[in-house]
Amino acid sequence: MLGFIAGPVAAQATANINASVLAETSSPKAGTTTRIAIRMVPRTGWHGYWVNPGDSGLSVEANWTVPDGVTIGDLRHPAPTLLKLAGLASYVHKGAFTLLTDLNLNDDVAPGTAIPLRVNLSWLACSDTLCVPERATLDLLLTAGDGTTNAAAAPVFRAAKAALPVEGRLKLVVGRQGGDWRFDIDGEARLDASSVRLFPAQDGWFAASAPQTVVRREGGWRVTVAASDNAAPTPSDFRGVFADSKRSFALMASGARETPRAEAPVAQSAPASTAAVLSNAVDKPTPAQGPKRAAPADTRAFRIALTGAILGGLLLNLMPCVFPILSLKALSLARSGADRHTAKVEGLAYFAGSVATTTALGAILVGARAMGHDIGWSFQLQDPRMVLLLMLLSLAIALNLAGLFEVSGPSLSGNWMTKKGGLGAFGTGALAALIATPCSGPFMGVALGAALVLPVPAALAVFAGLGLGMALPFLLIAFVPRLQRWLPKPGAWMGTFRRILSIPMLLTAIGLAWVLGRQSGVDGLAMGLLIAALAAVGLWWVGLRQSGGRSAMVGLAPVMAALMVAIAVELPRPAAATAPADTGAQMFSEARFSELRAQGVPVFVDFTADWCLVCQVNKRVAIDRADTQAAFAKAGVTMLVADWTRGDPEITRFLASRSRNSIPYYLYAPSKSPVRELPQMLSSEMLIRLANESEGKTDDEHL
Repeated sequence: MLGFIAGPVAAQATANINASVLAETSSPKAGTTTRIAIRMVPRTGWHGYWVNPGDSGLSVEANWTVPDGVTIGDLRHPAPTLLKLAGLASYVHKGAFTLLTDLNLNDDVAPGTAIPLRVNLSWLACSDTLCVPERATLDLLLTAGDGTTNAAAAPVFRAAKAALPVEGRLKLVVGRQGGDWRFDIDGEARLDASSVRLFPAQDGWFAASAPQTVVRREGGWRVTVAASDNAAPTPSDFRGVFADSKRSFALMASGARETPRAEAPVAQSAPASTAAVLSNAVDKPTPAQGPKRAAPADTRAFRIALTGAILGGLLLNLMPCVFPILSLKALSLARSGADRHTAKVEGLAYFAGSVATTTALGAILVGARAMGHDIGWSFQLQDPRMVLLLMLLSLAIALNLAGLFEVSGPSLSGNWMTKKGGLGAFGTGALAALIATPCSGPFMGVALGAALVLPVPAALAVFAGLGLGMALPFLLIAFVPRLQRWLPKPGAWMGTFRRILSIPMLLTAIGLAWVLGRQSGVDGLAMGLLIAALAAVGLWWVGLRQSGGRSAMVGLAPVMAALMVAIAVELPRPAAATAPADTGAQMFSEARFSELRAQGVPVFVDFTADWCLVCQVNKRVAIDRADTQAAFAKAGVTMLVADWTRGDPEITRFLASRSRNSIPYYLYAPSKSPVRELPQMLSSEMLIRLANESEGKTDDEHL
């Protein structure tokens, strides 16, 4: 409908919820208020969220850029409906909905002045199976004038105003009765008792899924609902909506507080306007300030994400991809011996290196996503040049540990990462965090996915928590003397141990060479091996000159040349990836996944990448096993492979819709049941059991 309105309108399409912005008049008059409408039109089967999204979801957030003399108020929502899905209850907008806000124009704005408006919108669009974070930037140009209303736009604003909850009609008294809140609503409200419900505009009062007892009493209504048992404090003021499927009324009670007296009212409706009921922000809006999510929900989400990141980082120390680097730190700690001061310095420096690296990677990720790029965790390993540089670094460390060369001062490993002092420990922590990025263990996927929707400072704190988790064991060893006594005493064994450590580092370099070949084909692998050979010759020359007592600087020339070529070269990209033919798998696309789901075909989705070591382990021990594939074939399970090796925007967006930005990640969609998320470590027995369930042989509960 908006496409035929003659007033000022800006819109964005090609999203699951299309957004457009419309002004009530194209020539607002100085000293007056003009209404602005943001129209949200979901695709069939999709929905958006109310101010308080309930158990899950994110509401529409708007950040305005306006000229001097203009202020924008908060968004006002129509009443929501309750949606229960997969055990969660949410407050949603089904179908198209319109959000209203007020533009206030100062008295001193001269007629004819251009008023350019820009709004950055972000929201979460969800269907019954997917959720996708979406955003839009909309521009609207108005001109100060006489305030003539656009006749073509009038129906949109009339309908939007009619959909808003009626204000000032009802009075509210809130009381506490044991573990329940009691809301006494006075006033005439012709509502359907069978569908009426109370919706709190703030989090913390009661769970969205909590049953409500609604009874009609003389002169009004009484709603009784169990108080929320979460850790967030109950808001001091109640704001909400009392609605059935057709009508809605805004409610507000000031000064609410808990009291042990069962029958005593603790909050009464205030005479002030309840326009703030449907505002995203509890505080009074400031000029051009976008709405904000209620703080308690953000706080709980941040705590959960931070805890998951710390635990995930701690478990990364057990991953094979990190072991070679941790071995270097073990050698350094063994050299420290009983020197507690050195141990503390190295522990703090290792912590600083790990946290600085994960935070920097997180900042790049958050910044790139804010600019509209679809990237996820481990994004740097989707560039073959970064893989080549890491391969050269791993090779140099292996040769250094093997004793081929030494460098006085900061060296790659033996004299830097294993020497006493903060510089070596910082470098080890940074390298460990960088090498660990292809891995994603338990807790980590949910934590990093939450960082997609948290404010930027909170998101960066989550990434820092990942580095803290990785460094935590070494911090404990550094500051707990009892743990230090468990370390072996320094001795001649350390020279042999150092050379043994060159083996896993060399295997790491070989693994990265394999990834490079998968990303860039045979030509790219050959080029990478030539560059590695040039660097190795240079390092051999360095060691040869060192053994003769001569300067090693000349030998570094081939090494520097190899690094410059590795950075500047444009490695070839092979043809588009195809699914393994021997498994009968198909390449993933969201359209293909939805098509198979609509046909009732059971689907297993493997989100993988060649640089993800855990993914490759799962393939060999669980997914590609003959008995697993036989069970899939017998049950008619279609396997979709989502190859993220070189990055794929569609895969990145799909992961984001599932609140994930890292792999491994596995989904199993039975023919007639909701999609299941599988653990990050798979077994053949687990997948065979899922296939048997699809045949109806078992009825095990969801994983």
